[in-house]
Amino acid sequence: MNKIKVMDDNLANKIAAGEVVESCIGEADEIEIKLIDSGVKEIEVIDNGIGMSREDAKLAFQRHATSKISNLDDLFYIESLGFRGEALPSIASVSKVRLKTSDGKEGTLITINGGNDIKTKSCDLAKGTDITVSDLFYNTPVRLKYLKNLYIELANIVEYIDKMALSYPNIKFRLSNNDNVLLETSGNGDLLKVIYDIYGANITKKMIPIDDSNDDYSISGYISYPEITKSNRNSITTLVNGRVIKNNDLNRCIIDCYHTYIHKGRYPIIVLNIDVDPILVDINIHPTKMDIKFSKMDSLLKLISNSIDDRLKTLTLIPEANVRTSTSFNEVYNQIKHNDDEEEKIVKKEVSNYEEIKLDFEVHEEKDVQVESDEKEEKVTRINKMNVIGNVFMTYILCYNEDGFYLVDQHAAAERINYEKYMNEFLNGKKTIIDLLTPIKVELSKDNYLRIKDRLFILDELGISCEEFGEGTFLVRSHPDWIDQKNSSKEINNIFELICQKGEFSKEKFIDTTIMSIACHNSVKAHEYLSNEDMQWIVDNVRYCDNPFTCPHGRPTIITYTRDELDKMFKRDYNE
Repeated sequence: MNKIKVMDDNLANKIAAGEVVESCIGEADEIEIKLIDSGVKEIEVIDNGIGMSREDAKLAFQRHATSKISNLDDLFYIESLGFRGEALPSIASVSKVRLKTSDGKEGTLITINGGNDIKTKSCDLAKGTDITVSDLFYNTPVRLKYLKNLYIELANIVEYIDKMALSYPNIKFRLSNNDNVLLETSGNGDLLKVIYDIYGANITKKMIPIDDSNDDYSISGYISYPEITKSNRNSITTLVNGRVIKNNDLNRCIIDCYHTYIHKGRYPIIVLNIDVDPILVDINIHPTKMDIKFSKMDSLLKLISNSIDDRLKTLTLIPEANVRTSTSFNEVYNQIKHNDDEEEKIVKKEVSNYEEIKLDFEVHEEKDVQVESDEKEEKVTRINKMNVIGNVFMTYILCYNEDGFYLVDQHAAAERINYEKYMNEFLNGKKTIIDLLTPIKVELSKDNYLRIKDRLFILDELGISCEEFGEGTFLVRSHPDWIDQKNSSKEINNIFELICQKGEFSKEKFIDTTIMSIACHNSVKAHEYLSNEDMQWIVDNVRYCDNPFTCPHGRPTIITYTRDELDKMFKRDYNE
């Protein structure tokens, strides 16, 4: 007896239904999704599109029936969400389906129970399609028991419809569960309005428009201020020609753009659409078509990286201390336009060159910080000069200028200054080396000893001179001056541990992590006494960092109460 058999269509459809089935969006400009019990009991999708004729409606439930492709060449120019012709037959095989559709000439009603008992008759319906799916997996209880609880299922649906709305701002979406409206967009084509409908006013007003292109790709959309983050990558929405996709390389590129702007484990809110000739992408590498393969990927990553980096470097990214109440979309839109106009006005001042000055806050007594007044250069800043008032909790520096009132975290600001100073010294090859009277002994396990031997060039690039001293031991003879001599043994051992970490080794990430760690250890701490001169020095020099708004770990260095916000809080009339 033969052991290999061809599955019948009904069984094949039930297996295919194990994948998350996503219906395509056609010519409709209004789509309503009604759920009962998070869609487990019933899902109804109504659109006002072109509808279907009776013949097409019947064919739609046959496996591999599709209106998207007709020959092999069409596979290379797919721009619709679905094309395999598996969605409807798979859904119908595991649920009870009712399809009502009209092409404006005749109305058709089709009912199917579990892929069988197909009935067709005429009905009255305005032009468009109404499809209802009831009792999902009623005939496959094994699959039904693996559905998550109703809240999780509803969250997954909301997330998906949110992304569809972001993909198609010209379509009006309405999503409800048990008659409770969860999302309703206007369909007026304004992407920012969709962001407002999904995320609300407080997040929308902190979104930054982005628009750029090169010979191969065009990108547009919105990126969030670094202060607006989420705990997972789901807030990063990337679209290719309007299709929602998930690509690890794109996500990694976007997250790297926010390096040192946001805290580790936090992620920005991004809505980024990539326009490209369909011939340069391949969407057929995964059954759900969520992943995608790009030709000329390096060109795309460079465009995204440069565009986001340039935008973040042109804006004042100081968080406001107070939490505002909800605002209408028009007010949010006007505020974003105002911010886009005003915050690109870069202030140019003469300032001491901070790269030539070493931060040294190792003592707890008052001291003068001498700044060489004859070493001046014109440098760009995004923060006007601030005047120090005092200090609270021996942690936060109070200061003000004509724009408002500021709180500066003394450790975070000093850490940012040190980080950029050390990084500049490393990148420019300006390393002052300290020869040690007593070498530092580093003892390692056999495996780590071998890793160090393979990566000795990294230590040399850092300015750390060492030699082997027996099996499993190194002697460090010298190190750069930005390693604090009082804690040099601890710092050197930390550097060796970082080099020895298992997994794929990245020289760039190692150097960045090392300099970040050293900068943190060498900076003034919270609760450490500073004189007014010390505080003014920190406030003056952090302004001239490339990123003065966060420490290298992504914590804010400065927050503000603007003049307008203070007036509002004190109910002050602007004319007083």
